[in-house]
Amino acid sequence: MFNLEGGRMPVGGSDMDYIGFGSGSEALILIPGLGDGLKTVRGMAAPFSLMYRKIAKRFRVYSFSRRNVLPDAFSTRDMADDVVTCMDRLGLQRACVVGVSLGGMIAQEIAIRHPERVDKLVLVVTAARRNATIERRIEHWKELALRGDRRELMLDTARYMYTPEYFAKSKAMYGLVGAVTKPKSYSRFLVQADACLTHDAYDELAGITAPTLVIGGAKDETVTGEASLELVSRIPNALLHIYDEYGHGAYEEASDFQDRLLAFLQGEL
Repeated sequence: MFNLEGGRMPVGGSDMDYIGFGSGSEALILIPGLGDGLKTVRGMAAPFSLMYRKIAKRFRVYSFSRRNVLPDAFSTRDMADDVVTCMDRLGLQRACVVGVSLGGMIAQEIAIRHPERVDKLVLVVTAARRNATIERRIEHWKELALRGDRRELMLDTARYMYTPEYFAKSKAMYGLVGAVTKPKSYSRFLVQADACLTHDAYDELAGITAPTLVIGGAKDETVTGEASLELVSRIPNALLHIYDEYGHGAYEEASDFQDRLLAFLQGEL
């Protein structure tokens, strides 16, 4: 039903895993967050098509990981240019762009550097630049990665992503996954973590011309809810929705997230 596809695309001397799904005629690019540094989207077309089935009925959705081998000091700007290269390879002239967390930082750079490629922009639980919370959280995760402690890294990211109730239900699963699965290298995670810390689009956000929706969580302990307010204060005519009861995992926990996203993309907000 959702026309699943997946593969690797050569980019810059390396390659990027990507997936596609959905039965719609319009293109939507979904850019994942820092978790991509631990596991790419490879093999995720079927799970994503189920998770985002409402969106998949309306759009042809593509999700691109970062390069499998990332150079040191690879910025969100560089990652944005890679996404546009993949769009070119797929023949996508324009698309709606949805970015989550680090993916939202990359999405900002696409909208700034390649405005002609973006129909509409959705920035989810993300930030224009680092703040004290981002710095504290990511520096700790870098320490865990450098120690090779995947189990604690998985648990800690989940702990600061979800509400306590949701985390309590999923804690055992995250601990198990972290204990039995290990990446070949943490270098991709560390490069992407540094990209989060060095991202700063604050002064350029006023140049974004695409219609924009910012979605945040008031209880976000990873980037903060205030980061969403800062984005809206800088992007012309941006719309804002804050989930008061959720944090960094609002896009997974909020039952109306996809409905809200679709309403904006279809011009109903």
